[in-house]
Amino acid sequence: MLKKKVAFYTMGCKLNYAETSTIARNFSNLYYQHVPFKSYADIYVINSCFVTKNAEIEFRHIVRYAIKNNSKAFIVAIGCYAQFNPKEVSSIIGVDLVLGYEEKFKIIDYIHREWFLKKKYYAKIISRKTYFPSFSVGDRTRSFLKIQDGCDYKCSYCIIPMSRGPSRSENIENILKNIRFLFNKGVKEIVLTGVNIGDYGGKNIYGKNLRFFDLIQSIDQIEEKGRIRLSSIEPNLLQNECIEFLSKSKHFVPHFHLPLQSGSNDILLKMHRRYRRELYQEKVNKIRSLMPYAYIGSDLIVGFPGETHKHFLETYHFLNKLEISSLHIFPYSTRPNTKSSTIQENVSKKIQWKRNQVLRLLSNKKYRFFCKKQMNTKKTVLFERNSNHQEYLYGYTENYIRTKMPLHSYNSSSRYENTLQNVLITKVDKDGIMIAEPIN
Repeated sequence: MLKKKVAFYTMGCKLNYAETSTIARNFSNLYYQHVPFKSYADIYVINSCFVTKNAEIEFRHIVRYAIKNNSKAFIVAIGCYAQFNPKEVSSIIGVDLVLGYEEKFKIIDYIHREWFLKKKYYAKIISRKTYFPSFSVGDRTRSFLKIQDGCDYKCSYCIIPMSRGPSRSENIENILKNIRFLFNKGVKEIVLTGVNIGDYGGKNIYGKNLRFFDLIQSIDQIEEKGRIRLSSIEPNLLQNECIEFLSKSKHFVPHFHLPLQSGSNDILLKMHRRYRRELYQEKVNKIRSLMPYAYIGSDLIVGFPGETHKHFLETYHFLNKLEISSLHIFPYSTRPNTKSSTIQENVSKKIQWKRNQVLRLLSNKKYRFFCKKQMNTKKTVLFERNSNHQEYLYGYTENYIRTKMPLHSYNSSSRYENTLQNVLITKVDKDGIMIAEPIN
């Protein structure tokens, strides 16, 4: 029997990558041949994002790209955009099947029903309260492991709770089982991911009232060797006891991503964030006191409705004094049915762009300063595959510094791909990548 060629494309967050990989594993190699998205395929599966308006535009572009590869291809849309607005997604030329949160994990059942291949169809979007375990494996150096899904927070700009549903968590036993499986399979680093991982736990996990702190303590007791990295965690949910524990951990690496969104308490209040900037500063200072070389990244939204020049300056000066490592900056994007979409005090695109550029310069300055502090220090780098036969091996240190090492330092690059190697950081290049030498 001729195998159908299937290709996958993932937009957005690490959680989407974990789920795409899990869904892809449902396509048996007996009946399907997995191919890169850029090549010809019979079936294209696009895992969509809906966080910003740009994500919608990008989705349409990706659909057109798939059609260009094969005008007769069967295109399946899954993910947050598909969940939130299935009728709109199904109306996009080229899209044949739209599956919501639960339906996407039954994708094979839908595709196998041939009548779906004869007309456009979007599955009835049902409950978002079921939890589906997911992890990525095989396609990247590191693995993304889903530990939690959904969110109970009501940030005024965010559409995720409407597309992902309420907060719910995987039980610790299954998480530990998956971590052991991945490490035994040769994965060297696992990233714990979810919508709001700090909200892990609750009384809904087999009747136990578990917390995020309980989870990280349990994970650190496993005997298998490998690195564990946290994805983004809300600053108000990163308890001091967690920071203290992580500073002494044998598995968890010194890397934190704490979304700030604004350095103005007035704007944080309008955003319905559950902290003020004083608490954010306290968390950063706590991390720095225990882990001086820890990487601390942050998220910022510029141009939120009502953000004046004074509010922006508050954000800039607050961040300028704060010892963080880098910033991810996003221009505010209006999302349907969110509370912020009703605020009339819009900030122009031109002002958003200017503020974005100012913060990007600040981020670059902070990252280079952070990198220079690593000079002449010993680190452990997880090297990636050298698929393009480059002259350098690339990877990340435990504290998330992008690093490269000349290939002549080793006899064979393949020996060191997907391995943890001790190195000495010597300098930083013009692109902000650290250059390392091997430590024999």
